[in-house]
Amino acid sequence: MADLHLTIDNSTDAERAAVDAVLSPDARVVIHESERLVRGGMTRKNDRRHLLLPALHALQADIGWISAGGLNYISDVLQVPPAEAYGVATFYELFRTEDPGHSDSTVHVCMDTSCHIADAEAFAQGLEADGKQVHRGPCLGQCERAPAQFVQGRGAADSVPADADNIASPGAFQSIQRAAGDTGGLRLLANIGVVDPTSLASYREHGGYAALEKALSMGGQAVIDEVRSAGLTGRGGAGFPTAIKWQGVADEHGRPKHVIANADESEPGTFKDRTLMENDPFALIEGLTIAGVSVGAENGWIYIRGEYPLSTARLTNAIEQARTAGLLGDDVMGSGQRFDIELRRGAGAYICGEETALMESIEGFRGEPRNKPPFPSTHGLFGEPTAVNNPETLLNAIYIVLNSAAAYRFVGTEKSPGTRLFCLSGHVANPGVYEVPQGTTLGEMIEIAGGATGTTQAILMGGAAGSFVDASQLDMPLTGEDTRERGTTLGSGVITLFDDTVDFTSLLTRITEFFKSESCGQCVPCRVGTTRQHEVIVEMGNVGSLTAERNTLIDDMALAMADASICGLGHTAAGAVQSAIRLGLIGNAV
Repeated sequence: MADLHLTIDNSTDAERAAVDAVLSPDARVVIHESERLVRGGMTRKNDRRHLLLPALHALQADIGWISAGGLNYISDVLQVPPAEAYGVATFYELFRTEDPGHSDSTVHVCMDTSCHIADAEAFAQGLEADGKQVHRGPCLGQCERAPAQFVQGRGAADSVPADADNIASPGAFQSIQRAAGDTGGLRLLANIGVVDPTSLASYREHGGYAALEKALSMGGQAVIDEVRSAGLTGRGGAGFPTAIKWQGVADEHGRPKHVIANADESEPGTFKDRTLMENDPFALIEGLTIAGVSVGAENGWIYIRGEYPLSTARLTNAIEQARTAGLLGDDVMGSGQRFDIELRRGAGAYICGEETALMESIEGFRGEPRNKPPFPSTHGLFGEPTAVNNPETLLNAIYIVLNSAAAYRFVGTEKSPGTRLFCLSGHVANPGVYEVPQGTTLGEMIEIAGGATGTTQAILMGGAAGSFVDASQLDMPLTGEDTRERGTTLGSGVITLFDDTVDFTSLLTRITEFFKSESCGQCVPCRVGTTRQHEVIVEMGNVGSLTAERNTLIDDMALAMADASICGLGHTAAGAVQSAIRLGLIGNAV
């Protein structure tokens, strides 16, 4: 029994009802009850702590905030110490632990990159003038419609923009493909605008689930071998070979296994996964199922960011339809293999995009990254073998299984085969998601999106964790190896344009504030480094220049964060600042 030390605060009938609706044994959320490995040698059997995040969501959604009494009730039911439950509740951007009063909703306004240059502050002030309760926060994944807002209501579903189904058309893709001798057209975006995203029948009419059927007939090892031959790498930012992840999990025996779709895309400037999930949710379900049956996992999870209500609703519907049709459950497609999926909502934490922080979050802990080794392929979710993939990666796997590794390699380059999704926003004519063969140049990519508006001063590659380049790099092929050679990154496929009206000191102040706020604080190099980096940029804005001493301090902090931080947040937090200084965009050293 946990030492709870409950406070004297009591829950209300409404709070208990909201929590009970989620934690009821009959609730669909209770799919997986597993042991969680405790490295001290003890195990917690029948641990329900992994239901902490859904329970907190229930209070936030139904009551509008998380009171001490409501938190006590959750702690008692799940046997989680209240101090730890409070630590989790206060970790996330979307949870409130103070009474909002009479306000029925909070409008979250994005203040990052594309929204910053679209005058998000004036937009927020206008909402406040209209009597709205506004929370200025991080990227909402709606960069193509900046300035973006997300309305978090009380007792009602979170709202989405009226044009949520819209996507910029990547029509120029076909002309590039034909020039390469391939008339196959779109791969990852082929279903968008063609398939009804709410209908399994529509998805299957257009070839859906043919890849899963083929994967089951091939067998798991053959699928992994084909993915290896295709040279598929992760599309979440790290670019790790997908087959190595899958093989590592497949080689483990005797323990439950998991596959996770990391749909917590919170890198400023990224919205490709939202586009896929809103418009082609069954494809993600099929891709994750192929991964699961190929590595021998029975448990699938989709960890989706809390600011994506439409994606969440459509994936929930897709999972239910797939389960009803026998495409999930105890006997997937009559194969005798068991595989099912649980969807888990995040609550606004950039760090949870890191795969081990994501697993900590699912388990009901603060989203703090784990030290590696051990790696997730042997000690992942609940201490069990786990493969984590980006949604775009999983859709590529569908194409590879259905069409072969050779077909996949027909476009792209030798080292970076296939196609890739890019998110274009900022000062570009047609912001949106575009699919092109890898190796398309940066200049060609911008022209496909209608060209720049105004005179481009700089281009941010890879999001806030990436770096700035200038117009001299327009001939750069968009591949992992070419961007590394030029000292930049593809990251998660972000390309954000900034014209000559942008105040880069103000922009970098916001970017450094983002990393300062989003650092989980677990390790000293990142916690202190991101804070001091922000302070230096604020100081530079006040005095109008960057001294040589302060410039050296930025470089020293960047080196310390890159060398000693636990995860990628600290490793990349200084990239935008250092590249902006190199290009002379901010603070010429004096």
